Amino acid sequence: MDHLDKLSETHLYSLRTLKTPGVGRTVAKVLIVLTTILIVTLFLPWQQNIRGKGTLTTLSPKNRPQLVQSAIAGRISSWNIIEGDYVNKGDTLMTIAEIKDKYFDPNLVPRLMEQLEAKRNSQDAKSKKATALRNQINALEKALKAKTSQAKNKLRQAVLKLQADSLEFVAEQVNYENATSIFDRNKNRYEAGNITLTKFQEIESKYQMSAAKVLKAENEWLQRQADLANAELELTSIEADYTDKISKAQSNLNETISGLNDTMGEISKMENELSNVRIRQQQYQIIAPQSGYVVKAIKMGIGETIKEGDAVATILPESEDLAVEMYVKAMDIPLISSGKKVRVQFDGWPALQFSGWPNVSVGTFGGVVAIVDRVQSKNGMFRILVKPDPEDESWPEQLRLGSGIKGWVMLNNVPIWYEIWRQMNGFPPMIYEDGEVPETAEKK
Repeated sequence: MDHLDKLSETHLYSLRTLKTPGVGRTVAKVLIVLTTILIVTLFLPWQQNIRGKGTLTTLSPKNRPQLVQSAIAGRISSWNIIEGDYVNKGDTLMTIAEIKDKYFDPNLVPRLMEQLEAKRNSQDAKSKKATALRNQINALEKALKAKTSQAKNKLRQAVLKLQADSLEFVAEQVNYENATSIFDRNKNRYEAGNITLTKFQEIESKYQMSAAKVLKAENEWLQRQADLANAELELTSIEADYTDKISKAQSNLNETISGLNDTMGEISKMENELSNVRIRQQQYQIIAPQSGYVVKAIKMGIGETIKEGDAVATILPESEDLAVEMYVKAMDIPLISSGKKVRVQFDGWPALQFSGWPNVSVGTFGGVVAIVDRVQSKNGMFRILVKPDPEDESWPEQLRLGSGIKGWVMLNNVPIWYEIWRQMNGFPPMIYEDGEVPETAEKK
């Protein structure tokens, strides 16, 4: 018993002499607090976002930097501006001189106008000739109708005369046959002594007169046949003659019309050439297409030649139409639509960004997705255009086009633990209502 008492006193005394260090207690308390804070923090809301990079641009293509090009080839004569100048629309940037020998003549426009006037006079002359030929053709056609009508009347008269002479010839033949019969009978009677010589001679005279009438009637009948043939020939000749004249006049008319059309084509060509020369002379002064700042002169030396379409300067239009051109991954593009909120950080502009807590971010500016491209742009990325958010702070005035940016397209709120889990697994953001986590994620 005494031994046990001695042992207990020894052990208790050792225990009483041992003390827990204060630093250890402090560390334990700090770890407990940190662990508690960490656990609580894991359940704080975190706003998912899609990150992207890009540059500052404008929403409208007309407000982006543009190249001023020369419409014609020429030689630089003088510059009217220097780099950095502000120019108004229509101001002359530079003057060029002609280098093509076709346009060297200082009186080229007046001479082209003289040639054009001569061609127009030629056109008037050919037009009048065509009118005269048309009148000639009309006159020939009327003459053909008149001559044809006259020849047809003459032909009808010849047919009627032929018919009349034919009937007369037949009648005379009948009379001749009768006279012949009477002559033969009386001849026998005269030879028989039944009639006197005087009577027989009278009958013979009538017989010879009848024979003469038959011959005359036959001659007239044959003459009428010849007249009919001549009338038919005359009708055919008139038709052939006037058809030939009308055909020649028509041929001349067609030739004149062809020449008139060629002249009209040449006039159109000359008018086009004259207009081109006038417009070309207006291109000797290269003017500013819109108001803005001359950023850079590309062709500089006096006397330097330029070709058609060569750029001579770059102009930055004056506009407040700023936008952000941002590129995002293809896997994130289905989650982005017009109207989504965006936080933008500009290069050279100090900022402290908490992507999941935009409300506590400093130095970033609000934007709204305006356009989402429907095709890939470069490196498999998709481009989106972001315009300033009218409900947020205005973008800085010191921004310059082409400056780099970083952007975050803001999605929905999730717990921090879920966002950590998503990032560790490499999953894309999910679209669901704020604070509502999928059941599968909660189980995992």
